[in-house]
Amino acid sequence: MSTTTQSKTGMKKLAFGMPTPDEIASGGVHGLSTRPKVPPDLMSKLNAAELEEVEDIELPTEPMTINMGPSHPATHGTVRIVLTIDGETVRDSDVQVGYLHRCFEKEAEHATYTQVFPYTDRLNYVSPLLNNVGFALAVEKLIGIVDRLPERAQYIRVIVGEISRITDHLTCCGASAMEVGGFTPFLWLVKAREWLWELLEELTGARLTHSYVRIGGVAADLTPNFADKLRSTLRRVREALADTDKLLVKNRIFRDRMDGVGVFTKEDAIAWGWTGPCLRSTGVAYDVRKDHPYLVYDRFEFDVAVGSRGDNYDRFAVRMEEIRQSMRILEQALDQIPPGLVQIDDPRISLPPKREVYNTIEGMIGHFKQIVDGVKIPAGEAYCYTEGGNGELGFYLVSDGTGRPYRCHVRSPCFILMQSVPRLIIGGGVADIIPTFGMINMIGGECDR
Repeated sequence: MSTTTQSKTGMKKLAFGMPTPDEIASGGVHGLSTRPKVPPDLMSKLNAAELEEVEDIELPTEPMTINMGPSHPATHGTVRIVLTIDGETVRDSDVQVGYLHRCFEKEAEHATYTQVFPYTDRLNYVSPLLNNVGFALAVEKLIGIVDRLPERAQYIRVIVGEISRITDHLTCCGASAMEVGGFTPFLWLVKAREWLWELLEELTGARLTHSYVRIGGVAADLTPNFADKLRSTLRRVREALADTDKLLVKNRIFRDRMDGVGVFTKEDAIAWGWTGPCLRSTGVAYDVRKDHPYLVYDRFEFDVAVGSRGDNYDRFAVRMEEIRQSMRILEQALDQIPPGLVQIDDPRISLPPKREVYNTIEGMIGHFKQIVDGVKIPAGEAYCYTEGGNGELGFYLVSDGTGRPYRCHVRSPCFILMQSVPRLIIGGGVADIIPTFGMINMIGGECDR
């Protein structure tokens, strides 16, 4: 790039190129005598008099303010980032969330506990069943029936939850590969996600927003041959993961774009409240399933994947390994799952079967009371946390003794992670923002809830 200006002698003086990011960072933008301003081939064509007239004239380097977003899918949701850039270097950023705010917590306070499940589906809508499980456990903790849940129902919750975790990570890793130019692995991983979503659709009747979990259990038992179909699907998912590894792990372009970008130390991660794959990428082996087991997670053998540098590549690698660990859990759950009920045997909590609703007066009255008045929850408060797709997913509920929550609050891991995004992107390049933001895996419905 070049520009010209007129000298006192009438000769045009030349200046070429913007300062490099290192030059900007060092503050030595002006008067950089060591960096040539004229290309060597042009210098060789100038005579002595012209060489004396050549002066260092820099292009303007004043900071510029630009908007990135709010646009989906580039920013994985409706998020606006106001950037102050100096050339291609990010000097400051203001990350603004809230454009997708759905008032989840206020909506939940005007619905019965059972009617809240469809709202939870739309928090992290890439792994909705994990939201279902987390909310159900919070309600059951309020009632005091966690220890009474049927074993089969607990295993089914683990199975559908781990399938959802896999689909969440497949989406994140595939999209992040695409954002640095790897469109082929994106198609492989999204195809694998579809295989799992098709299996969940067969079980729950819905492809994405399932509303499958119930207070006291799940809506229905596993479909015939579900175990065989899941095992077959997991084999195909492993093949997709192997293909992705071969293409990306040693790929120079992918590693150059991911290694050392968006670095966050373990001390900073703990101080900023990180959880989930992002925290584990810094080397902290904290996983709610291991450290505070719930349901039947204490019966499974699996490893907690951790990174070492806390950069974008570590966050990618941790999620890929967690997919493999979730498949280990699924295979153990299929081997261990016992026969039995899938809902607690208590008409005050569980909805009656449809055949009773349609054919008996007792069933019809029970259904009517559950739907209109809701499950009567003893007055009190409870906080229950589980391992969601992006970290610790917590539900805080306050009951006033009626069938509707008096207060409902969700600790959405995405929202906690978003506060540190400026720390991750300031000092880096504009081109690094999207892959860094992608590996945070902000899901708009969960962040803005």
